[in-house]
Amino acid sequence: MSTQLNGKIALVTGGTSGIGLATAQELVEQGARVFITGRRQAELDAAVERIGSSATGIRADASVMADLDAVFAQIAKSAGRLDILFANAGGGDMLPLGAITEEHFDRIFATNVRGVLFTVQKALPLLVNGASIILTGSTTSVKGTASFSVYSASKAAVRNFARSWALDLQGRGIRVNVVSPGPVRTPGLGDLVPDEHRQGLFDALAAQVPLGRLGEPQEIGKVVAFLASDASSFINGAELFVDGGMAQI
Repeated sequence: MSTQLNGKIALVTGGTSGIGLATAQELVEQGARVFITGRRQAELDAAVERIGSSATGIRADASVMADLDAVFAQIAKSAGRLDILFANAGGGDMLPLGAITEEHFDRIFATNVRGVLFTVQKALPLLVNGASIILTGSTTSVKGTASFSVYSASKAAVRNFARSWALDLQGRGIRVNVVSPGPVRTPGLGDLVPDEHRQGLFDALAAQVPLGRLGEPQEIGKVVAFLASDASSFINGAELFVDGGMAQI
């Protein structure tokens, strides 16, 4: 067991599956105490059971301000501070230009943009000086993707949040970085298409990756843990692509 994050207090939003769950597991493995959020209580309970006694689940929807207030009130009461914030809650589905609805736009931006903004802003009183904030981006922040423009635009917004917030927070020594995964084998990726097309989607995406495969959630979790740790103490305002080379070549 690594002790890189011994004694650190972390919050992972959207921590019940995929990248969020894998990251919470990695942070705990490195010695942190982790709070995770999720919208569904049953999934939250199952995730906490998987992570173990160093995890606490708080039911919350990142797009609902009252839920966020309750999250930080509970962390304030039981831990008193935050050293690491992984604002990961988000998602999206596919609609081509011409078929985009107000509901589609509002739902994706509510979680991916407004939710990330207010998660970070409401965390500020709890974040210690020198804390690390990590936001979940995507290779779509720099690449066009057919039928995925609203999600892609939301992740481009997240990318710029990190640039601007690194300046806003420079007086406190708080670092803000973005981890941008390529295609990763998560439930969310599979849910983009009907079950019978899932393997076809995975194969098509893997073919676009120079390493020739999808990423695994644990691979993203290790990079988030690196950005959370003192090993990355001079990395700030950056977008770190964890994409097998997909957006780099």
